[in-house]
Amino acid sequence: MEQGTIEREITIEASPETVFEVISSPEHIRGWWNGADTDIAAQPGSAGTIVWPGEPSHEHTEQIVVVDATPYSLFSFRWVYDAGTVAAADNSLLVVFELRPEGSGTVLRMTETGFRERGWSDAVAQGCYDDHVNGWDRFVPSLRDYAEGLVVA
Repeated sequence: MEQGTIEREITIEASPETVFEVISSPEHIRGWWNGADTDIAAQPGSAGTIVWPGEPSHEHTEQIVVVDATPYSLFSFRWVYDAGTVAAADNSLLVVFELRPEGSGTVLRMTETGFRERGWSDAVAQGCYDDHVNGWDRFVPSLRDYAEGLVVA
């Protein structure tokens, strides 16, 4: 069983300032994350929801709280925890975006952890892990394409 850490690294032909806005601003999150709507702010402790649109029976909502928002270098959040609880290491997943300037662009490193810590059964943890692997395989390149599109716009 995997269920450890999901890691992706990609070079984006956009400045760290642009990439930070793309990963932390609700307006831009919508543009690369399959139309997801969120009300968070790029400030530690900002809490809200992230909602992916769809028919009412297919709409998906997660609780989300910003852990760190260091402009142009780091943005992280916890999510996938039960409503009415406070996100913590044992009840949520942690997504970390690290940004590093490289030439005229940015290297983005994304990690997601916490699958084992949730206390789920092996089957549930593996299913969630696999779902998130597939999601990040789509959305990290989408993030790159969206950010690069802002540069030429």
